[in-house]
Amino acid sequence: MEPLALTGQAHALAGPCSRWPAEHGETIRQIIERAGNKWAVLVVSSLQIGPLRYTDLLRSTPGISQRMLTHTLRQLQRDGLITRTAYAEVPPRVEYALTELGATLLTAITTLIDWAGSHHDEIQENRTRFDNSGTPSEAAVQTR
Repeated sequence: MEPLALTGQAHALAGPCSRWPAEHGETIRQIIERAGNKWAVLVVSSLQIGPLRYTDLLRSTPGISQRMLTHTLRQLQRDGLITRTAYAEVPPRVEYALTELGATLLTAITTLIDWAGSHHDEIQENRTRFDNSGTPSEAAVQTR
């Protein structure tokens, strides 16, 4: 049997997006990029306790700037993962909350955060070993 490359037959490569129509690929990559963004992960996980005001989200997301929080909230709202509710009060009050769609993402995010926490020490040890090895190829040989 000849390899596919030699026969001229086109074939689809297997991969994480291969189950979906090719025309959905770009959007799927954008969604994964958003869902995997560190700030989006932290904001969505902060909203698991319920609606929060902007300042509460800012406090619950260490290291995020006001500009980045505003950008992240807009992107999450655009994707339908959170809602923004403005109340006609003095002073004005705005709250952000997860949508039903956002709550389904929360399940995946929580799993990822738990995985990172469970493997924290092992990953830190691997990073230290890698960083102290001198070259990437030496680190690969040492871990075998």
